Amino acid sequence: MKTRILFQLPLLLLVAAFNWACSSKSTSEPAEELYVFLCLGQSNMEGHARVEPIDTVDVNERLMVMQAVDCPDRNYERGKWRKAVPPMVRCNTGLSPADYFGRTLVDSLPEHVKVGIINVAVGGCRIEMFDKDSCQTYIATSPDWLKNMTKEYDDEPYERLIELAKNAQQDGGVIKGILLHQGESNTGETEWPIKVKKVYDSILADLNLQPNSVPLLAGEVVGEDQGGSCASMNQIINTLPQFIDNAYVISSHGCERVDDNIHFSAAGYRLLGQRYGNQMLQLLNNN
Repeated sequence: MKTRILFQLPLLLLVAAFNWACSSKSTSEPAEELYVFLCLGQSNMEGHARVEPIDTVDVNERLMVMQAVDCPDRNYERGKWRKAVPPMVRCNTGLSPADYFGRTLVDSLPEHVKVGIINVAVGGCRIEMFDKDSCQTYIATSPDWLKNMTKEYDDEPYERLIELAKNAQQDGGVIKGILLHQGESNTGETEWPIKVKKVYDSILADLNLQPNSVPLLAGEVVGEDQGGSCASMNQIINTLPQFIDNAYVISSHGCERVDDNIHFSAAGYRLLGQRYGNQMLQLLNNN
């Protein structure tokens, strides 16, 4: 009998150790994740509204932006993550839909998930700015005010976006979505969705992502209800899902604009950004 008890003891210890390991594993915290979102477009993605005090407080530490250009006065270094306090794009840009897109996500995603924003936008540009085959020709024929902005990206905004996205991937980030707000400078061009598809396909290919694997969220321009000067472009923007299966259009209805009838106000950017965020959360939950 004594021999039998001694024989069973190692087996009992093994079972106990197994149970402890399983229990420990089930109660451990989930591994940290980094969801990365690429943003591109013209001035409304860049952020035209003045950043207000409410926009700089209570920014969650889990919401980060990878700096797209050097800003020595702010101690921001290109290619480095920082807390996503606006401005997100260049040193003197304003509030962007990406700001409240990110806030909406971190408010709802689990605590172990961080949100990383990469925003490369050029005010006043056509979609051709992000076509790597036509970008240089487009810049060469552009007015000086536009050239001055592209210089901050070494005249290669598309390549800057890809460079930063690859840096994020090396940091363990996963590209979860692409946000676009562009179209005012292409108003009335029915071939715009085809041009956008080319840019979208290029981004995925250059980041070694499967075709159509990442959702593209495209925002409407200032709408007819707000007297938007380019509101007719929304009819074309809304055809985008016919060309890209994984594309979703974000309504600008009710998003307040400023007196130029082209740009949103700070309140308009907040609402539009929240709509981008809610659409992305729905897609993430579905997956």
